[in-house]
Amino acid sequence: MGNLAALPRPLLKYPLVGGLRRGGLLLALAAATVSMLAGCVSLPASPSLEAAPAAQGETVAIVGVTDGATAAGTAAQAAPAAEDGTPPPLLLDPVMVVAAHEQVLKDIYENALPSVVFIKVTRNFGEPNPPPGQEMPDLPDSRRFPEGLFPVTAGSGFVWDDAGHIVTNHHVVEGNDAVTVILADDTELTAEVLGSDPDSDLALLKVAPPPGRLTPVTLGDSDAVAVGQVAAALGNPFGHEFSITSGIISGVGRTIRSGNSPFSIPEVLQTDASLNPGNSGGPLLDRQGQVIGVNTQIISRTGANSGIGFAVPINIAKQVIPALRETGKFEYAWLGISGGNLNPAIAELMALPRDTRGALVIEVLPDSPAAQAGLRASSPEMVEGQQMPVGGDVIVSIDGSPVRGIDDVIAYLVTRTRPEQEVTLEVLREGGRAEVEVTLGVRPGAL
Repeated sequence: MGNLAALPRPLLKYPLVGGLRRGGLLLALAAATVSMLAGCVSLPASPSLEAAPAAQGETVAIVGVTDGATAAGTAAQAAPAAEDGTPPPLLLDPVMVVAAHEQVLKDIYENALPSVVFIKVTRNFGEPNPPPGQEMPDLPDSRRFPEGLFPVTAGSGFVWDDAGHIVTNHHVVEGNDAVTVILADDTELTAEVLGSDPDSDLALLKVAPPPGRLTPVTLGDSDAVAVGQVAAALGNPFGHEFSITSGIISGVGRTIRSGNSPFSIPEVLQTDASLNPGNSGGPLLDRQGQVIGVNTQIISRTGANSGIGFAVPINIAKQVIPALRETGKFEYAWLGISGGNLNPAIAELMALPRDTRGALVIEVLPDSPAAQAGLRASSPEMVEGQQMPVGGDVIVSIDGSPVRGIDDVIAYLVTRTRPEQEVTLEVLREGGRAEVEVTLGVRPGAL
């Protein structure tokens, strides 16, 4: 199941895995391009300022700013009160506003750093010398590999709990022969891959650290994330270990292909915080230092950051990770259709009002739950020289939850259903409405 909308050809999605080449961790690009980032600074949403009382026109000293930032000094002035007695506005000193913003980022980094890890993945080629293109990089002794093992990828991850579970991306550890987790204090731990889910691009590792050495992250609520919020990414871009970048949440509710399977990941967070190869699997955090996503992909013409990065929402990780811990896999509910958004042109061809919205069923896979329930697919027709899907069912709700497009179907199935669950689809069919009862199956590994 997937969205038919396609990106322009020059825009390619890149998993954020760091490749290793001759001479080290892709340092050439990082060394060749060093950019200085200057941007707008904003206070956290609805900041609470504590100020001593002051007479009109007097200087007010801010003694506290919530969300972890503190400042003191001549930071604001009370303007004259209005004639109607309205309290005067507080005029903030720009320097103190920037200082508060910097303090928030500093606190995010310092609090999250013990929970972030560098992940080194190696492969055994069965010979003392690696194949061409996989030569041993010139690494310090602490980063050298055992004989016969050679670097393949490098990525990021974070501590899920104090039992030694580490979360990262599926594409970081896929095809590995050995995985090493490196903590911020340079402790190296051999990791076992407990389970991996290509559909969500998540994987769970297990390490055996010395007692008290691991600090779990604090999990946030990705459903509560809004566009414009501060976002920070921690990871190891281009092998530069334990780096932080910051920006905002620039989009929510995105649906993207996982890059590892034919299925899509719903409710994905988009950010302009700089993400690059090596950031894969690292945490995306809010201003309180809570993990709201797992960094996974970028859209770029060059393979490096261009301001559009994606993170798997942490609420999906909350579903997937416990299953990986228990069974090594996560089973998704499966409907068995491919579809797209009903647009005004197709709606008109189907004798529907142009403003009708829903998910057009384009294909019903044989022997799928959708086929067994009798869902109807559209047929291709030539319209003004272009082949378009016309006819078939248009899904407008699932269990009473409105559906405006195929992304709503994907999100509902992933986040609110399980295999063997029965759902009621309301569909537009042949000028009327119908209800279709479907017993969902288990999503297959491949189509």
